[in-house]
Amino acid sequence: MNVHFLGATRTTTGSMYLVEVNGRRFLMECGLFQGRRADAIEHNRHFPFDPRSLDAVVLSHAHIDHCGNLPNLVKRGFNGNIYSTYATRDLASIMLQDSAAVQEADAIYVSKQRERAGLPAVEPLYSAAEAERATRQFVAVGYDRRIPVVDGVTVTFRDAGHILGSAQVILDVREGDRQFRYLFSGDVGRSNQTILRDPQPVEDVDFLQVESTYGGRDHGDAKDSAEELRTLLNTTLERGGKVIIPAFSVGRTQTLVYELHRLTDAGRLPPVPIFVDSPLSVNATEVFRLHPECFDDDTYRFFQERGNPFGMENLTYIREAEKSKALNNLKEPCIIISASGMAEAGRIRHHIKNNIGDPKNLILFVGFCAAHTLGAQLRDGRSPVNIFGVPHIVRAQVAAVDAFSGHADRGELSDYVRHISGSLRKITVIHGEADQSLAFAELLRHIRPTAEVIVPQPGQVVEF
Repeated sequence: MNVHFLGATRTTTGSMYLVEVNGRRFLMECGLFQGRRADAIEHNRHFPFDPRSLDAVVLSHAHIDHCGNLPNLVKRGFNGNIYSTYATRDLASIMLQDSAAVQEADAIYVSKQRERAGLPAVEPLYSAAEAERATRQFVAVGYDRRIPVVDGVTVTFRDAGHILGSAQVILDVREGDRQFRYLFSGDVGRSNQTILRDPQPVEDVDFLQVESTYGGRDHGDAKDSAEELRTLLNTTLERGGKVIIPAFSVGRTQTLVYELHRLTDAGRLPPVPIFVDSPLSVNATEVFRLHPECFDDDTYRFFQERGNPFGMENLTYIREAEKSKALNNLKEPCIIISASGMAEAGRIRHHIKNNIGDPKNLILFVGFCAAHTLGAQLRDGRSPVNIFGVPHIVRAQVAAVDAFSGHADRGELSDYVRHISGSLRKITVIHGEADQSLAFAELLRHIRPTAEVIVPQPGQVVEF
């Protein structure tokens, strides 16, 4: 069996892995690459293989850097099944529609800017109709249910604890007279995080493909981070500022809203207006409410005894563009949560643009930002930064609380690998910036000394 490492290889974005076995080809993940906008657009338009040659796609979870290029894949001729869990299917259906809408809106906005400069218009990667076509090809499977995907390969999904419906992908492979188990970790969640269950261990693994987003660093203590969050929020609100929080619509937004709910209930945060300004976040939160079977015990108990964990009196969900624009006229302190988490697309870019120049305000990051994204530039202290092609001086405070990340850190990833049983003959390290992947690979050589550990180069083919 050969695996082509085509995306999220020595980087954290654009997850894509082409598997060739028994004369068949299937794809694990089909994510959007995010980074420098011109490069990203060109990268996403073209696949390094013929989509028509694929027999299937297997999807670990619904984040856009893992599923966001599926409509383009279908547009270019792929007509096979897309396998995922039930919650991933439901989330992906709204995320792909939203991705198409965001791309179309951004293309219109940027094209107007380019027209003034005498430059040609830009086109979106795919349309809402093409996103809808892709969702028709999903086949949903429950956790721990084996399903054949191509000749000689069955897939089993095991809970990864990263976002709602996220899964580790177990491939049980029969190739000629040999049989083996290949585990793709997907994105590994944190232990003891709110809302979701912990990642579940996998047994009898021969080959492992593991993420390394935080493979070279540890998060702060979750309790300390909750206090840090409270302090940052209260300090900004007391000085009359707005808090602008870029957050992924799926996972981070719900975790953050749940934490704000608990802080407000405890009287540790004033009941200021809180706005979740993202149609996708609103829709995703509804999907969360439909899948309480994915919750951990504490959240399920909250859901049963106290009602909706994602709603309170001072919280407003915003779908309409006009209501989003009206937030620009608010003078009172408030908290605005909007997508995307890397600030590369969506309404958050407008909120940052409109609030970046006021030192009373806070731009607060609660998750990972890939290199070269607007979020990464702000976190790195860059000023000015370009937003919609226009430079803006950064006068607002910029801060980050990484303990709210849905990714396991170095220690948690190490424990994850330690708890995998089996011979583990070969490990490939993916989904991390080069320094994080290389650092984690070195650590893995000590944790599993009998395994060959590889950090693939982009485009590299590895035989298993």
